[in-house]
Amino acid sequence: MPESTVCSAETALPQFHDVTSPYDGSVVGAVSLTEATAGEAVIETARVGARKARALSRAARGKILDGAATEIEQRSEEFALTIVSEAGKTIRQARKEVLRAVNTLRLSAAEARRNAGEVIPFDSYEGSEDRTGWYSREPLGIIAAITPFNDPLNLVAHKVGPAIAGGNAVILKPSALTPLSAQHLADALVSSGLPPEALTIVHGGREVAETIIRSRDVRMVSFTGGFSTGESIARTAGLKKLSMDLGGNAPVIVLDDADIEKAVESCVSGAFWAAGQNCVGVQRILIAAPVYGAFRRRFLEAADRLVVGDPSDERTDVGPMISRAALQELQTKLDEALGAGAVLLSGNVTDGNVLHPTVLEAVPTDSRLWKQEVFGPLVMFRQFGTFEEAIEVANAIEFSLHAGIFTDSLARAMDAAQQLEAGGVMINDSSDYRFDGMPFGGAKYGSMGREGVHFAYEEMTQPKVICIRN
Repeated sequence: MPESTVCSAETALPQFHDVTSPYDGSVVGAVSLTEATAGEAVIETARVGARKARALSRAARGKILDGAATEIEQRSEEFALTIVSEAGKTIRQARKEVLRAVNTLRLSAAEARRNAGEVIPFDSYEGSEDRTGWYSREPLGIIAAITPFNDPLNLVAHKVGPAIAGGNAVILKPSALTPLSAQHLADALVSSGLPPEALTIVHGGREVAETIIRSRDVRMVSFTGGFSTGESIARTAGLKKLSMDLGGNAPVIVLDDADIEKAVESCVSGAFWAAGQNCVGVQRILIAAPVYGAFRRRFLEAADRLVVGDPSDERTDVGPMISRAALQELQTKLDEALGAGAVLLSGNVTDGNVLHPTVLEAVPTDSRLWKQEVFGPLVMFRQFGTFEEAIEVANAIEFSLHAGIFTDSLARAMDAAQQLEAGGVMINDSSDYRFDGMPFGGAKYGSMGREGVHFAYEEMTQPKVICIRN
């Protein structure tokens, strides 16, 4: 990969942070750390970038985004290998993420060109017959984007793409575990014509991040990550727009009339894709009593066939978790649940940072494993008797992104879609299905705003009314 050309605030003799492989611990790259006291310099650069970004025509913004998409597509294998090396995704999963990022940028380019505002029918209101006008969509200015490790390319594109489409400058803080993909995406944008000041990447600790989040020049903070960090950001940010995706604990309901083969195939993929490090991944599978045995047997057989290990191997289905600390945190919750009566059906075997696909049943509903986001290759079964019971159990968690249901009954599917408290309900599909153009976000506690290119674009812009009196 070429050295970064994006603007960043560094010391004259910068300190470097090594990026290591979660699979074998080897050093796969390095980024220069932003000086702890450089927050104000970063803000000043972004002020310049905001003026330059605002001045770009919609055609120019679209051309930049399309150009970056084309460059990434042409270098897709290089980008995929970067994701494998720093995030531990399998090579097949990484290739899919690259394709999604290309699509996200192209959707952003289209948004830049088409979502300019609307005519306002002033003359439809009595007393305003002599007026005409419209509203335009204007940039907010500077947007701070903070991204996680689990989709190190596409989740960055989901924040940066719509922001650029709207004419904003972005200060981007990617995960310290996976900063390389973000850096390469930024390079592609700059090489496609984005003013370097319009996208500043910071790598570093809490002090510089808090300076940026607190600044009144920053008009919006877009964050994807954990609840505690989200609460800290909200306290620090003050009066500005916040958009937050704070995780999920997806329930999937399998009714007694479901296509079991389809349900098993979708749920196995949804539970173990990206080693389960997926905020909409299948976590709690609620299964109707008449089909519980058949579903459990076929699921365990399918999970046992998954190939576990080296993420660079084309045959591998499940690679490592992101770090030893993440694995140990999950192991602690798993041990607690087993100690409280949960039954292990398969898995709970580790090789380095790799946890083999793990399946449990009879997990206590007051355990941390059941109530919190797992974010690892672990799934839990629970049997239910009635549809109403399944809905009640599914909704008992205080936060939710997606849910799923498998049934051949349109009526029961629509009842579930109405009653499930989630940001999205997938019918006869895994809870982890996501199209990059759809609104994406959660329900209940901590949910703020929506991603998905069109919806993020509108979050990152504001209407301005122009009214002409004849």
